[in-house]
Amino acid sequence: MLHIICNPTAGSGRGEKIGQKIKALLDQDGIACQLLITQRPGHATQIARQLQEEKAETVLSVGGDGTALEVARGLVGSQTALGIIPAGTGNDFIKTIGLPKDPEAALRHILSHEPKKTDVGEINGSLFLNEIGTGFDVSVLDWAAKAKKYCRGLLPYLYGVIQTLFRFHSIPITYAVDGGESVTRDAFVVGVANGKWIGGGIGIAPEAAADDGLFDVVVVDKIPRRKLLGRLIGLMKGRILTFPETHFVRASSVVFSAPDMRVNVDGEIVPADRMEARILPGQLLVRR
Repeated sequence: MLHIICNPTAGSGRGEKIGQKIKALLDQDGIACQLLITQRPGHATQIARQLQEEKAETVLSVGGDGTALEVARGLVGSQTALGIIPAGTGNDFIKTIGLPKDPEAALRHILSHEPKKTDVGEINGSLFLNEIGTGFDVSVLDWAAKAKKYCRGLLPYLYGVIQTLFRFHSIPITYAVDGGESVTRDAFVVGVANGKWIGGGIGIAPEAAADDGLFDVVVVDKIPRRKLLGRLIGLMKGRILTFPETHFVRASSVVFSAPDMRVNVDGEIVPADRMEARILPGQLLVRR
């Protein structure tokens, strides 16, 4: 039996409709399934953990990156596979693992592919799937949250990018990779990535792979204001690694800190003065 965990509020309220559609398609194909609707934040993790304890074979997450992360937190380290049906706004992680953005096409892809071992990240003891970062992306999310009161879809994120472009200033970040020497930089953005994209298609780590056992660590130094627009265009085109301000390394662990730091953890803003991240190679089975 397939189990479907659906976030009804995903995609500005499209989540439940897509969940019902997926169930109808499975019923039509004669595939036994169960649709489970989440009631609150964290509920998907509780449901997923119970399903893996019951030795479920595959659990489908219907929602955005946040829903997929919640389900993954309940499945990590088990033999229960995750399948991601995109129903959110950004749906960034599916781009890294090669899933179609159309929900029905994603379902067909999942049903025709065997589970593969996939890396996840851990930050201060909490799991993440796609990326953690501070600086530019946190400011974008702050402004996008304000815009969501007035518009939906990707427009809030576009608004956030524009506002950040003109208002954001760099922050002093101290970081070290794989237990090495600490470096302090006046950084525009720091990204520790398991996936390639954030914010609905911003290529923060265009060479990242979710099955190589390493993070792609991308640190961009302070950018002169006169060059910001050009760098933003380059960022949207996936050229961040070509910037002269960019420092790039692959690592299995990263420690970074800054006073009053705020970190984007797969779309959730977490305050902390110090963050310790480590890769957990192949600890999640994903149909991809």
